Amino acid sequence: MNLVFKKPMLLGTVLALLFAGAGVAVGAEGEAPPNIVVFLVDDMGVMDTSVPFLTDREGKAKRYALNDFYRTPNMERMARLGIRFNQFSAMSVCSPSRVSLLTGQNAARHRVTNWIDPNGDNSGPNGPADWNWAGLKPGDVTLPGLLRKSGYRTIHVGKGHIAPRGKAGEDLRAVGFDDTVGSSSIGQPGSYYGEDGYGKIKGAKANAVPGLEAYHGTKTFLTDALTLEANARVAGAVREKKPFYLQLSHYAVHSPWQWDSRYVEHYRNLNKPNSVKAFATLVEGMDKSLGEMLDHLDKLGVADNTLVFFLGDNGSDAPLGDHQAVACSAPLRGGKGSQYEGGTRVAFMAAWAKANADNPNQRSFAVAGGAIQRQQASICDIFPTALAVAGVKLPDGHKLDGVNLQRLLTGKADGTRPEQFLMHFPHAPHRADYFTTWRDGDWKVIYHYFPGKASGGSHYQLFNLRDDPFEQDDLVQSKPVELKRLMGGLVAALEAGGATYPVDRPGGTALMPVMP
Repeated sequence: MNLVFKKPMLLGTVLALLFAGAGVAVGAEGEAPPNIVVFLVDDMGVMDTSVPFLTDREGKAKRYALNDFYRTPNMERMARLGIRFNQFSAMSVCSPSRVSLLTGQNAARHRVTNWIDPNGDNSGPNGPADWNWAGLKPGDVTLPGLLRKSGYRTIHVGKGHIAPRGKAGEDLRAVGFDDTVGSSSIGQPGSYYGEDGYGKIKGAKANAVPGLEAYHGTKTFLTDALTLEANARVAGAVREKKPFYLQLSHYAVHSPWQWDSRYVEHYRNLNKPNSVKAFATLVEGMDKSLGEMLDHLDKLGVADNTLVFFLGDNGSDAPLGDHQAVACSAPLRGGKGSQYEGGTRVAFMAAWAKANADNPNQRSFAVAGGAIQRQQASICDIFPTALAVAGVKLPDGHKLDGVNLQRLLTGKADGTRPEQFLMHFPHAPHRADYFTTWRDGDWKVIYHYFPGKASGGSHYQLFNLRDDPFEQDDLVQSKPVELKRLMGGLVAALEAGGATYPVDRPGGTALMPVMP
């Protein structure tokens, strides 16, 4: 390579150009490559926190009753450090979201459209036979895999749940991670208690969390054990002077809803069912983990060079009533697994772990402090954003559904990005069955492959989320032009992704969406 520069350039800039061409991560202006942390919480919706993510019409944060019930001071701390999104979507079920995070693709494209049963294909009676129940596999393009090739130490701690037992992807090292602990095919822990061996000593042994034998028989809560393991591995990467990608993927706040005894007194006398109060202690323990991780990064001297993404993997599963109604995600309608916003809207924040205006990486990838971003975004966007932060190029041929969040993270609007989100669930039985949703700007259509009670016997539900954010006014009858436009977008998005569909009977014909 012959480089000719007409003006003097800093050595760091020259090296950055050289290494970028070679696919090796480098930081801005010769700075060390930035570290990246994804702090992923299981089954945590947008309302399971004391941080208000929802806003009024002027874009100001608006508190609701659930914000006053939960205690998450470290989420509040991170919200002050960075930016939070009030319209950030994930798939409404866990495994599809986790694969979307790792691939930058929506579920219709990667075809992991249902939660993965550790024991095999759980498509459902009229589910598609050709969905990707085997999950991620060696050779798939993944975020950790690309970062590892570029010199990052890639670390996964906690829940995996992206492939069933016996498949190569059950071991996350096969899909791009250097180091992993606590992950397997399971979707929930047998127990949160070290005294139970997290399910192995007693409880549901099939759901025992692996790799944490050092804590068996102790009083170490599962959330704490995973935090300790994550912090130790980050310290090792820092000692080796390697940039790191950490995905700390908590089992909390998934059931079983067991009390975290340190927080019992905060909720004991409240007029709530015990399961709800136990869920709140899981939330508070998760928040403690976030604070300890931020403190650890600061103690290691790498906080100002570490970008942290915080998010849930699907809507709330708090035991607060019907997942089709206004209950666990109130005032949003629905919860985990549902077709409504309470099923797909999740808490999302981004922040440099410590603000430092002199850090070149922070100057080149700015994140607004104490800000709220109202523009729509999704879990698919983390993949291209993390690659951009690291200066790593996307390989040719990998199709993305995500868009780089860089401008949105500054708090400004990005008029170049599509305001669209596809959620495809061609399965049953679950909290809602056989549906696809499509958001396009303020409009949202829900298509039911088997019309029933939820849709009033219709294939369609149509909402304007600007005027009706809580999805109470179905506009199917009054807005036929918008319905047809939205359904056209839904069908096009499914076809672009090569989606797989439910069938009219087991082994029968695929049911394509019917236009109105």
